[in-house]
Amino acid sequence: MLKQFIAGVICWFVFMHQAWAQLPPKREMRAVWVATVENIDWPSRRGLSSDQQKQEFISILNEAQRNGMNAMVVQVRPAADAFYLSPYEPWSEYLTGTQGQAPYPYYDPLAFMIEETHKRGMEFHAWFNPYRAVFNVNRSSVASTHITRQKPQWFLTYDGKKYFDPGIPEVREYVTSIIKDVVKRYDVDAIHFDDYFYPYRVPGKEFPDNNSYQMYGRSMNKDDWRRSNVDAIINMLSKAIKAEKPYVKFGISPFGVWRNRDRDPEGSYTRGGMTNYDDLYADIVKWLKNGWIDYVTPQLYWERGHRLVAYEILLNWWSQHGYGRDVYIGHGVYKINSNSIWKNPNEIPRQIEEARTLNTIQGSFFYSAKSFMGNPLGIEDTLRNHLYKYPALRPTMSWLPNTAPEAPNFDDAIERTTGLEIRWSDTDTLQHTTQYVLYRFEENQVINLTDPTKIIAIVQQTSDPMFLDVSYVKGRKYTYVVTALDRLQNESLASNPLRISPGMKTRFDFE
Repeated sequence: MLKQFIAGVICWFVFMHQAWAQLPPKREMRAVWVATVENIDWPSRRGLSSDQQKQEFISILNEAQRNGMNAMVVQVRPAADAFYLSPYEPWSEYLTGTQGQAPYPYYDPLAFMIEETHKRGMEFHAWFNPYRAVFNVNRSSVASTHITRQKPQWFLTYDGKKYFDPGIPEVREYVTSIIKDVVKRYDVDAIHFDDYFYPYRVPGKEFPDNNSYQMYGRSMNKDDWRRSNVDAIINMLSKAIKAEKPYVKFGISPFGVWRNRDRDPEGSYTRGGMTNYDDLYADIVKWLKNGWIDYVTPQLYWERGHRLVAYEILLNWWSQHGYGRDVYIGHGVYKINSNSIWKNPNEIPRQIEEARTLNTIQGSFFYSAKSFMGNPLGIEDTLRNHLYKYPALRPTMSWLPNTAPEAPNFDDAIERTTGLEIRWSDTDTLQHTTQYVLYRFEENQVINLTDPTKIIAIVQQTSDPMFLDVSYVKGRKYTYVVTALDRLQNESLASNPLRISPGMKTRFDFE
């Protein structure tokens, strides 16, 4: 038995070494959360000027881009408030310090953030907290127009916070109208919820929803009734989002444990003290099976080998429970240096690499933006120089609009003192193109568009697209190919190849 065990361990290490030595994925979600509640990530404090807020967000974006990220997940409604001009809810206190007070000089933070994010070729996921209404009843700023003052019968106080009562049908309709309004008016790429549905349990305190249970419970078991309430809003939101804009994604980032195996044969081999299904009343597996959401990002903020909730056990469990939807892993960058185990600089890199070995895992989210500050244990170096050294297209979703743009055509290539200037034309008559992918191959290399190491640029769509290849070496033979992407990253066929051959009578050969 011991020999078999050792042989198995050796085989596992060989497999992992081979997996890590493979090409990086061409398609991979790489996202970072930006938390605004309590000014965790942005703005750094209440009361900054509009220009200071803008500059801070641009700095966060630029750092994320340097780290190889291709999506931002920004909290725009932390507590029934708004980081945008809302017809329903007051401006967030985390902007100015006073709820209901607009930024000065005036600007719309959400519109600004979307524009700056898209300018860098990244997706913008608008992150909402559906049920939290007042973060701290003793010190939060609450405007006279806040919904807790307009509809006090909708709210319950629990552990010093105010929550919408999920059991009231009008609450679900109200929250749905909030989301639908943002999808309609803003160019968001996704709507995102985290793990706050029913609040986390507080020992010795029961969530005080007996009145709504008596009114709407319909003789159901209370736990099942609570789950049905959350099911109802997820289903409503799914339909509302897709009815407004079919291409807008809907994603959930749940607590890392759905159910433990001792409670459900379908659960994970974990011993988590808290679970989605039993404590937060979020049946995430049901939502995936029914196709109500487009992606799930379980928060796997534990280390590999954890005695109760090991990362690798949960990674494998979630990889088998996506039901055809995208699964991205939530990594806890904030845990770096938090204890002796998290002083290991290889912990998160190994987590990313292990996730990459599973073809039902499509990428990673990182919590949170400020945790990268100072490059703790070299995490930024690892991403920039190794794991995310090459760009990645975001995963496509076959159930969303998936008609790829028409292929572009090369127009011209001119040697400049600073490199090779390459120009092409957009032939997409449907005007679906949002970006271009430019590939470069050396002499005698086979054109292989599945190899991300050959991508030299992802260029934003313009009326006269071009790119200056500053790494071009005069006298060498190259072949360039360009493709077009729509907003959901569906990729066109390849363009005509552009072959650079110094010995030719004409400098450039367009096939």
